[in-house]
Amino acid sequence: MSPKTAPAPKQAIFVKSFHSINLIALILMTASGLQIYNANPVFGGRAGWRFPKELLLGGWLGAGRNWHFASMWLFSMSLLFYGIYIFITRRWKHRFASEKDIQALQAKNPKRKNYAWHRLAYTAIIPILLLAILSGLCMYKPVQFAWISGLFGSWQNLRVAHFLTIPIVLIFAIAHIFLSLKVGGLKMIRSMFI
Repeated sequence: MSPKTAPAPKQAIFVKSFHSINLIALILMTASGLQIYNANPVFGGRAGWRFPKELLLGGWLGAGRNWHFASMWLFSMSLLFYGIYIFITRRWKHRFASEKDIQALQAKNPKRKNYAWHRLAYTAIIPILLLAILSGLCMYKPVQFAWISGLFGSWQNLRVAHFLTIPIVLIFAIAHIFLSLKVGGLKMIRSMFI
């Protein structure tokens, strides 16, 4: 007789919605952001390196900006509602790093290590997401947010900071998927969306 397979993890509909909305918003924001980048590359000026057209969304600068701002609001509101959700449900106690996670990294139990790495990644991405949102808002409304954009020193520094948050968020997403696979396999990944 074959051993029973573990049941699929159960996720709240809110968690599934959050993951689905954020995945769509990240894809739209990245593709439209690359369209904006190509109009005036952050690195190298107008003669700088450009991304292939297949990766872009919008077709031109104005449409790329419209897509970017629309998906930015979708992403930001989703993060806000998820933040409220984990605060109300007290899930934050199990989602973010504590000193126990540092101890778990030194332990021999691989499952505890995986969960500890997951919580460390969750905690580390918060300042990156805040930097992405704040730097984006400063570029979107530079006059209204001049007091924040001034902290970056120059417009180019602001653009570089905003641009560099993207690969970090994408690396986080890949690490998040990898750690989920290690902890719960494909069933865990599916449970986050379906």
